[in-house]
Amino acid sequence: MASTGTADAHSEANGAASVDGVRRRDFIEIAAVSAAGVGGLAAIYPLVSQMAPSADVLAESSTELDISSLEEGQSIKAVFRKQPVFVRHLTPDEIKQANDVDIDSLRDPQTLQERTEDGHHNILVVMGVCTHLGCVPLGAAEGENKGEFGGYFCPCHGSHYDTAARIRKGPAPKNLQVPTYEFTTDTTIVIG
Repeated sequence: MASTGTADAHSEANGAASVDGVRRRDFIEIAAVSAAGVGGLAAIYPLVSQMAPSADVLAESSTELDISSLEEGQSIKAVFRKQPVFVRHLTPDEIKQANDVDIDSLRDPQTLQERTEDGHHNILVVMGVCTHLGCVPLGAAEGENKGEFGGYFCPCHGSHYDTAARIRKGPAPKNLQVPTYEFTTDTTIVIG
């Protein structure tokens, strides 16, 4: 009988704890799970944070260009993520040539307006990488061959691009790529 009395006293104590809310065992379980979670995060954080790009990589993730000295008809070459970028200040004649093209006749149909920023349709920014096999086309420097359509010419396999850097002739499947960029001022472009 003495054991029954002890069991009844123990069950009354447990019953009182469950009426009041959290039992001692529940508190220990919650504390253990919380400690394991915090420990797991502390172990994982260094592994995840080491995968973040370093400062030198972040610095190369954007390129700022001052185009204040770029006159009509001129181009400049820059580097963005270790690849060439061509920035061209289109002349009114080059803009007219680009706009006069029947869009339906193009392999990769895009208008000049789709390839330039609003308010700056005279500034064309494209990656200087041929979409055929990754060669660097000519046409961005003074005196270089601009191809049959007055834009860019890839001498590797004969791709010709027009003044809006759209593919017009040759094996390249797509237009020269327009990178993500924005004008921070009327004469400053940030690429990336």
